Amino acid sequence: MTEPERDEELVRRFRAGDADAFTTLVRRHQQRVYSLCLRVLGDADAAADVAQDTFLTVLRKLDGFRGEAAFTTWLHRVTVNACYDELRRKRRRPMLHVVAEGDREHEPGPPVRDHADEVAGTRDVAAALAQVPEEFRVALVLADVHDMAYQEIAEVLEVPIGTVKSRVHRGRLALGKVMGLEAGASAPQAVAGESRDGVGEPQADSSASEREP
Repeated sequence: MTEPERDEELVRRFRAGDADAFTTLVRRHQQRVYSLCLRVLGDADAAADVAQDTFLTVLRKLDGFRGEAAFTTWLHRVTVNACYDELRRKRRRPMLHVVAEGDREHEPGPPVRDHADEVAGTRDVAAALAQVPEEFRVALVLADVHDMAYQEIAEVLEVPIGTVKSRVHRGRLALGKVMGLEAGASAPQAVAGESRDGVGEPQADSSASEREP
């Protein structure tokens, strides 16, 4: 059985003018890229758009990829940056609110705790992740959904490994709180279990000893 070509070999072929090599890269990684976008953005349509934008960026910048990190590390970095761009655009979009006749301006919306209770009741991990602060959410998804070692996450996010550990830990605490889990409960397993389908086979974690329990 023929071994699949390594990503770096496909990159080399693409640079040599083989357009099919890029198609192979996209097919190999598109589900993982979409999964990351979906978990970070919490919106399927936005995730599909950002995943497409990610591969357009990769196509545009692939000639400049120097191979100082693994292709997958670089691809995750491009994906995360595209997600952050989308989150910034989302914050700038005006929120339209139509006040029905008879509504009172001072009437409050549903309290946040009501939504948290709903999430806790349904164990809707996707909705729960949306309530975790962005930088914690990204680190949490990379660690607990994509099974990435802390060192690789540090390379993706371009932050010290201690910062990664802190963000993952705080993300787990935040997610557990939103989901109504007691301290020490298995928020990481809940994320992984809910999100594993469709992500593809996880990469073996060669740095398991560096991972927090």
